[in-house]
Amino acid sequence: MTDQSKIPLPPRDKASQPSLIERAAGTFDFRTFQAPTGLPAAPAPALPPKTVPAQAETVAVTAPKVAPERARAAPPASPASPASALDGAPPVQQFRGKYYPIDRRHLREQCLIEPDGPVNGLLEEFRIVKRQLLLTAAESRAGRCAPHGERIMVCSAHPGDGKTFCAVNLALSIAAERDNEVLLVDADFAKPSVLSALGLPGGPGLMDALVDPGLMIEDYIYGTDIPGLFVLPAGNSTGADTEYVASSRTTHVLGRLTQHSPNRIVIFDSPPVLAASPASELASHVGQALMVVRADTTGEAALRDAVNILSGCEDIKLLLNCTRFSPTGRRFGSYYGYKQ
Repeated sequence: MTDQSKIPLPPRDKASQPSLIERAAGTFDFRTFQAPTGLPAAPAPALPPKTVPAQAETVAVTAPKVAPERARAAPPASPASPASALDGAPPVQQFRGKYYPIDRRHLREQCLIEPDGPVNGLLEEFRIVKRQLLLTAAESRAGRCAPHGERIMVCSAHPGDGKTFCAVNLALSIAAERDNEVLLVDADFAKPSVLSALGLPGGPGLMDALVDPGLMIEDYIYGTDIPGLFVLPAGNSTGADTEYVASSRTTHVLGRLTQHSPNRIVIFDSPPVLAASPASELASHVGQALMVVRADTTGEAALRDAVNILSGCEDIKLLLNCTRFSPTGRRFGSYYGYKQ
């Protein structure tokens, strides 16, 4: 309850003085108030101006003090709630693209991981691969290693080494995580193949958002019926793909993909390093690069050249693909009844 003893007495001439309602509304300047003759001047209470922004801010700050029964009835605030802008940060960017179901039979025909399917050797192999990448991403978020560890570029030295196969399987494996969601980006602008591997239709995507500043990248990200999996097409290729990737707008566009989403992993299926130049520029925007090396095909000299071109990325890992034997004799998946 407000202390009423400090409120000054009303003036005797009511016709010439503003009313109490006017003073309470903040329309009267208290600094020019003069107490009636013979009465001591009393300090006027400082009332905040009742402007709309101040009222909205007060409500947002004091919202946690709602009565317990009302607080329990109210739904929890979503990540995109305007209340997240109290600290001056923009709200979470929500994906607004089209929704498509993924044909599980098509995944099996492409020899890809089938969500909720039986455990096999392929699934176990990518469980091992993703664990190292997720640990590095967590270390990056904590500031203990290179920034943007949640952005992973899957690349290869030459075409045909299996980079798209590994990128899609890695995304499907990470989507099965309970604490992460994954965005698979087709960044091979000249020969995109992520959409065909998943059985999705083509459409505008990353390159279109880089070319036109008026386009919002969130409008072109596909949602799928696989929980936690989102896909961004490569978009329409131009004659200056490398220059657009090297522009300052790329930093802004890629930043929106993970804005205020600490559990989102972004996987880029990049062009072959020794066959297309955009890969070298994309490497400077990611925190991890996974170099797919095809067994008995990728030479040591080509591998060294590809790693040197990706010098913009501080963390480069190698993934041996298409091996026909294991020196240690390991066979992942057989423990669960899968036989190769």
